[in-house]
Amino acid sequence: MRAAFYYDLFSPEAYLAAERVINLLPAAEWIPVFAPRLPGADLLDGFRCQTDRDAFFERIERIAARRGLQDLRWPDPFPCDSAYAMRVATYACQIGRAVAFSLAAFRQAFAAGRDLGVADNVLIAAAACEMHPRAVTKGAELSSIARALDDATTLAAQRGVRDVPAVWLPDGRVFHGDDALDGAVRALIA
Repeated sequence: MRAAFYYDLFSPEAYLAAERVINLLPAAEWIPVFAPRLPGADLLDGFRCQTDRDAFFERIERIAARRGLQDLRWPDPFPCDSAYAMRVATYACQIGRAVAFSLAAFRQAFAAGRDLGVADNVLIAAAACEMHPRAVTKGAELSSIARALDDATTLAAQRGVRDVPAVWLPDGRVFHGDDALDGAVRALIA
């Protein structure tokens, strides 16, 4: 068994983590999950006021800038409905393109400001990693893909994943959030 990186494409914090996981945990398995079905997921739709929302955006933007990522452009609407994008991510996972597609989709959402609730924007990300649009569209519609996403989400919850991003280690420990990624790396090395 190897470490697993759990993510949902609607999450800017998962985007920040993904850009680090690729280098810090190169052997980790990338597993797409549908965050609204996780037991403690923060769906980023319940800000108390505009000031809280602005503070959240500014915090994510500062982290991205500090890490040398492209300036963030927020998709409208935010957060998006990621159901279709996560089915495509699951399809990409099954054909060996999970990392390439997920990074492309995260960048479409948070570097280009595209709403991943719009199928055409998801297909742009798929095309960036050489996934044919017709195959992607058909794959996302398969009941087996929907079941695989549900199963991955259920297994994540059983493993103790309550929100995204999260890293699960084979010893059963779960590290939640982008800022916990360093702890997961230290735990794997120890």
